[in-house]
Amino acid sequence: MAYFLYFCGMYQDADLINEEQDLYEHFSITVDPGQTAERIDSFLTRRIQNATRTKIQKAALAESILVNNKAVKSSYKIKPNDHISIVLPEPPRDTEIKPEPMDLNIVYEDQEVLVLNKPAGLVVHPGFNNYTGTLVHGLSYHFQNLPNQNGIDRPGLVHRIDKDTSGLMVIAKNEFALSFLAKQFFDHSIDRKYMAIVWGDVKEEEGTISTNLVRDPKDRRRSVVTQDEDEGKHAITHYKVLKRFYFATLVECTLETGRTHQIRAHLRYLGHPLFSDDLYGGSVILKGSSLPKFKYFIENCLQQMPRQALHAFSLGFDHPVSKKRLYFEQMPPNDFSQTVEKFSAYSSQIQNH
Repeated sequence: MAYFLYFCGMYQDADLINEEQDLYEHFSITVDPGQTAERIDSFLTRRIQNATRTKIQKAALAESILVNNKAVKSSYKIKPNDHISIVLPEPPRDTEIKPEPMDLNIVYEDQEVLVLNKPAGLVVHPGFNNYTGTLVHGLSYHFQNLPNQNGIDRPGLVHRIDKDTSGLMVIAKNEFALSFLAKQFFDHSIDRKYMAIVWGDVKEEEGTISTNLVRDPKDRRRSVVTQDEDEGKHAITHYKVLKRFYFATLVECTLETGRTHQIRAHLRYLGHPLFSDDLYGGSVILKGSSLPKFKYFIENCLQQMPRQALHAFSLGFDHPVSKKRLYFEQMPPNDFSQTVEKFSAYSSQIQNH
């Protein structure tokens, strides 16, 4: 039977497998005009690879299956020309996970979800050159009942943040929660705010960066803005200034979408790459070189914070069972906060002179 199907929200490339990214698949299917009546859970199980009937039914309970823009139950009987939209958690990859003891900074945990504060330097899940010691290995040790989808790869993950970015993540503890949270990420209804230190004095007090992002043809580890509206993935970042240091700025970034390296690529496009972000040109002096003893000062700060100055400090989402909105905040770790203090003291000293 003829039907149209597509999916989004995924990268399969090994060199980007551990970067910031929302983890979901979106399928869109138009039912063939000659299709006979059939339960939608049966219909989708046959047409979506690696989708079990249980997984489809959990998605329906989470209102992640829409027919003609209306949520339906798993017992819904499809009709000719129905337009079906379904959001599913991204399927796992063929990587065996052996639980490993790990200290996890757990902010909140109940029967459905777990919220943790990921330290900089911790890879979220296995990928190229990262086969052990990931967050997923630690989660597997912490509890054995995550929705591990056949016992492999990324149990409970609906999003990830980069190895060298610190901050809040939400983990699903069962299949229903996994589908429920994946739908929120797809709908852009998750609240995510980051603190970032960027080079230069950001001109506007607040603004929005709305572009398409693609893989940089010169360095495939990076994402870059494309002017071609038919290429890449649409990405939206809202930002506002929190504090100015003349040669640098502390900004708050709110994600409307979750693309690979979105904040890092967008701020570089704005002309203000993240401080100490080597991949995006932020680990060299870009502003303030004429200030007194500035080179020595910056070299000291780069040693103190040898990773991009980015921290996921705020996270909000609807709870899968209670449906109540939950909010969490986590202040930046010492490397970030101490760099802010140094920048503030140095800029005050310059101003007073």
